[in-house]
Amino acid sequence: MTTEFDVPPLRRLRYFHGQMLTARDFQREQEYFRDKLKLRLRCLLGYGVVCGLLVEPAGHHDASTDPKEHQAKVRITPGLGVDCEGNEVVVRDGCVIDLFAALPEDERDTDTVWIGVEYCERPVEPTRTVYNSACGDTGDCEHGWTDEGYTIRVTKHCPPEDRRCDTCCSRCEHTVLWLARIDDVRRTEPVRPHQIHNNVRRPFGRHVPTVITGVNWIHGHTYTVDEAKELLGTQKEGGGLVVRFSDDIRVDCLDPGVVEVQVIEGGAGRNANTWYMGGTFAEPTGGEEFTREFRYRQTTRETLQDGDRVLVTVRAAFLLDRCCRPVDGTNVGGKVPYLGAEADGQTHPRPGCAVPPSGVGPWTSGTGAGGDVFESWFFITEERR
Repeated sequence: MTTEFDVPPLRRLRYFHGQMLTARDFQREQEYFRDKLKLRLRCLLGYGVVCGLLVEPAGHHDASTDPKEHQAKVRITPGLGVDCEGNEVVVRDGCVIDLFAALPEDERDTDTVWIGVEYCERPVEPTRTVYNSACGDTGDCEHGWTDEGYTIRVTKHCPPEDRRCDTCCSRCEHTVLWLARIDDVRRTEPVRPHQIHNNVRRPFGRHVPTVITGVNWIHGHTYTVDEAKELLGTQKEGGGLVVRFSDDIRVDCLDPGVVEVQVIEGGAGRNANTWYMGGTFAEPTGGEEFTREFRYRQTTRETLQDGDRVLVTVRAAFLLDRCCRPVDGTNVGGKVPYLGAEADGQTHPRPGCAVPPSGVGPWTSGTGAGGDVFESWFFITEERR
């Protein structure tokens, strides 16, 4: 439980006639307004990547054809982020980074790196002082301005997650905005797009919602009766519908009614009967408090027939994460990924948008509002045509 609101004292300069002001007074006045702005950002809006800041191969916008120019280099696109202390991190023109040059010397024995940006300041524009301070040792020149910029961080260590449920009342421990993980890095080889995983980034907000990252059936696909039986676990103990999440959800929320499997029989109009398939949660089992996936298995022996449609409903508003917030479960465009894509060598992409509006894939459930209902379906055929 938070016992102290971790913010600096908010003391505002009070002007009066005949007041003597020094540089320290004006500096403190700047600090007051900056602290207020940072407090408002992190408490009312949150932190993370606002726009841009995508990591891509360095050669993507480079006209050079010399492969040596692109070895182990990436580019960060222009963009804006806010760190967990409320500092705005602006990358104005983008930048190219040599990964191994940016890595600390004792971390260069790796083929996986994480890259991020961190807010920093530096004094600029030296200015000759008119007179020296009577109370301090002041040189002939002082820097007249402070440049608010950023520095690049590259590491081989997996960055720690911010596990705080409330990002307002306590300050974070790690101020780097991590942007991407890059796999299979070789000093002598250029970085390819498939090696870069931009989904490491934190989207801008008060908290990162837990979302559905994959299911073990193909949305809108047509299965044979036997394939559907195996998928639903009708006659197979290890079968069942699997739903996977981006973070922990509470096991005690997996109550009857949270998942519902409805069968709409083939036909049209009044000939199309509807019935509900009995089922139960087969996993997780035991005394776990949290889980990142569940398996829901059919427990009855109803028979599916040619032309049936199986509608799967997951009431995400009733699934709570470790902070007791609802899972953001809307299956936008039916694009939640199929978990078996790698196993069968196919991605089964749905037409239309390839990546979410953020520009960073893979696609997940959610609209940012939280809760809602996850819906998906598949069709039944008597035999594969």
